[in-house]
Amino acid sequence: MHRFAALAALSLALLSSSPSFAQMITISPEQVGGVFCIARLGNDMAPVEGLLTAELKSAIADAEAKNDAIQKAEPGDKPPLGDGIPWQDAPDYAAECNVGGVTLNEDKASVAIAYGFPDYPDANFTDSLELKLVDDASIGAPVWRIDNVSYASTGDLQTALVSAFAN
Repeated sequence: MHRFAALAALSLALLSSSPSFAQMITISPEQVGGVFCIARLGNDMAPVEGLLTAELKSAIADAEAKNDAIQKAEPGDKPPLGDGIPWQDAPDYAAECNVGGVTLNEDKASVAIAYGFPDYPDANFTDSLELKLVDDASIGAPVWRIDNVSYASTGDLQTALVSAFAN
């Protein structure tokens, strides 16, 4: 009878750790910032695309479509997004990107992203990722998504995407 009880306990333990009983793990604002920094340092924002709100994805898609149309109409000229999406305040490549402090406010969070230029420390700056909790029906839980980037000097990504084509 001891074996049966041990086998039943083991079965229950294995069953409760199976995917059907496992809780979905969502990433924290700090981790979103970490993915963002890795993408910036690698100069490849593809890993960030899945971490954007629908609104920011739409704003980027609209801006890219307008940029493509301008580039086709005027192939010799540099289009407004000729340097790519303005993910950070300064267009220069920063050799350092570090996640700073996080401020939480109900369903919003702000994550400091500190850019560093080791050879030119006076050029260092800190932008902020503006996150919001978004319901994800596929996992049945809210997840943190990037809704905007507030620039260190002034302005933000969503405004920059619109104003690039205001002329």
